[in-house]
Amino acid sequence: MFARLGRSVAHHPRLTVAVWVVVAVLGYAVAVLGVHGENLFDRLSTGEPAVPGSESSQGRAILAKADDAGDSLTLILSGVDPTTSGLDDALDPARTDLRAIDGVGSVVDPLALPHGVDNPAAAPLVAKDGDGFLVVVQLEPGLAESASGTALAAVEKRLDAVPDELRPLAPDVTGVVGGTPLIYGAITDQVEADLRTGEAIALPIALLVMVLVFGGFLAAAMPMAGAIASIAGGLAALLGLSYVMELDSSVVNVVTVLGLGLSIDYGLLIVSRFREELHRLVDVDEGRASRRRRGDGAVLTAVETTMATAGRTVAFSAVTVAISIASLLVLSPEILRAVGAAGCAVILVAVATALTLVPALLVLAGRRLTRPSVLARVPVLRTVLARTADVQTEEGLFSRLAGRVQRRPWWVLGGVVVVLGLLALPLGHLELRNSTTQLLPQGSTQREFVDTLAAQYPASTSPAITVVAQTSLDDATAWASTLEGLDDVRSVDAPAAVDSYVVVGVRPATNDPGDATARSVVTEIRDLDTTFPVWVTGQAASEIDFTAALRAGGPWAALIVGLATFALLFLMTGSVVIPLKALVTNVVSLAASLGVLVWAFQDGHLSGLLGFTPTGGIETYVLAMVIAFAFGLAMDYEVFLVSRIKELHDAGASDDDAVRLGLQRSGRIITSAAAIIIVVFAGFVAGKLLVIKEVGFALAVAVLIDATIVRLLLVPATMTVLGSANWWAPAWMKRVHERLSITH
Repeated sequence: MFARLGRSVAHHPRLTVAVWVVVAVLGYAVAVLGVHGENLFDRLSTGEPAVPGSESSQGRAILAKADDAGDSLTLILSGVDPTTSGLDDALDPARTDLRAIDGVGSVVDPLALPHGVDNPAAAPLVAKDGDGFLVVVQLEPGLAESASGTALAAVEKRLDAVPDELRPLAPDVTGVVGGTPLIYGAITDQVEADLRTGEAIALPIALLVMVLVFGGFLAAAMPMAGAIASIAGGLAALLGLSYVMELDSSVVNVVTVLGLGLSIDYGLLIVSRFREELHRLVDVDEGRASRRRRGDGAVLTAVETTMATAGRTVAFSAVTVAISIASLLVLSPEILRAVGAAGCAVILVAVATALTLVPALLVLAGRRLTRPSVLARVPVLRTVLARTADVQTEEGLFSRLAGRVQRRPWWVLGGVVVVLGLLALPLGHLELRNSTTQLLPQGSTQREFVDTLAAQYPASTSPAITVVAQTSLDDATAWASTLEGLDDVRSVDAPAAVDSYVVVGVRPATNDPGDATARSVVTEIRDLDTTFPVWVTGQAASEIDFTAALRAGGPWAALIVGLATFALLFLMTGSVVIPLKALVTNVVSLAASLGVLVWAFQDGHLSGLLGFTPTGGIETYVLAMVIAFAFGLAMDYEVFLVSRIKELHDAGASDDDAVRLGLQRSGRIITSAAAIIIVVFAGFVAGKLLVIKEVGFALAVAVLIDATIVRLLLVPATMTVLGSANWWAPAWMKRVHERLSITH
């Protein structure tokens, strides 16, 4: 099948490239530029991750249905005493202008109330230190989305001008405009900015790495061309998915990073194998003298062989990664289902570019890929490229490394297990969080707004825990006294009737709405016996429900991934030992990576270096995504390595020779691909959104550990210890493999 695909592409390379150019241009046009009316980033959502059907989600839905208020924006004025003479009159022009904006329902500030700041109702609007106050603008309920957006933009612009108008009376006055619409908009804008930052860092460095790997720009440019087309196609696929499911803003960067890294990985493998096959068919001197022709038999044969071997490996690897990521669809949280679906779509685009666009470019380049690069003529670069560019020798750095491992396999095996175990230790005190505004970077306007509001205007903020009760106001008021007596409860807001429900705000004795204290209060409330239905919601409640959903669906997801991975590796190798070994080593490698993530982000040891403020835990959905993605990437490199070892074993090499030479042939590709994907992920660590930092860092560490300690040391050691047992399978399974095997 793959050989036929290679022949088809080889005979129509220009058409294939033209199709991908059109796809890439259209993809960028609709997804980024929004030529059809709205781009992908306009369709993203953000907010606290929810679990459909959970208690916190049901409570939030009840509140949302009962809330008929329009959107609002708030101006926080600091550096001004609200009792300053003439301040009320100075605010009148702004009040008049704001009320005149279409869609504005009310404008409230403490100076406009009867008796001004002396009115008890003004207290929530005045700063605790008396050095500022709030101006709150509420829109009319039921506005259309376009009308609401227009009104909010006009309100924001007018509020921004207020501090300058008050400066004659208060020279030190400053103002910050914020609100839920602006907070969500800031998160989405940061996602887009981080995507550009990550690509700007990752793509040039990835190109440099591939120049070192291939010894020239021509070969290095081909995986990059596939990556660029893959990004465009992936963004277009995400835009299409946004019309059938809700996509959280963080999903775009995460899956784009994955698609970018995989497309470069797969392109790297295809180009490297093509050059290897072409070198076997064409003498280098002949290649220098020959003119490239599309019908060149050596080039066509090399493409066909490449697709039958490396193409098959790429497709097989993509299936294993897709299975791992698709396991997220088994889990109930909506954000993880979205990541699962979006990830599979992006992987499909990445593998499509690797199996069609890259081979077409190889055909067009032809024998020029066998010629020494212009860079090789530069004295210093010639020395560097001689050590880094791919070579055709059977012996080298990686075979020598494997030989050393094979001389003392038990020592290497024990040492690697100890190192991985130490790295995994911090995983023992893992805390999971469902953060919202805490994800915004320190220094951003909306983060400043949220922090100032919490510190200076606590009465204007929502309680950390909200209880929705379906009962009478009198019964709820009597029951609220029970809540006041719970451990770690600082205060309870007066119950308020909302439609047929009563809402009670509970404020735990902590300033962190998602820490252990808040979660303990949620658990205590849920454990109370009541004669009426009660729903507890809020960040801590969502964390508890999200964690419970992971525990409920996690074993099923792991079982599906384990069985599917085992089956695919068995069909590839005919062994039951190699799939089991792969599962065990991947789990150990993953535990080590997560331990490093906890140490760096939850414990905050790298907060200064990476520029973030610790939230006291790891985001719940980040943990699930990292497990799925890192396991898939680990299987990616397992397939790269085992496929070459299997190829040599089938050709008659001894067990040890197959491992040693297989590592030599695949080690350069694995380490090069790993270096590139680490650069890609590290590029997104340079972004500012915390969730993207966590994912990028965790996956970069996972790939680093897997491609070095695991693939170069642990796998050769275990395969050496097992010897011929690597290829063992029961007789009945061998018969199954003979009928259903996936072979070249």
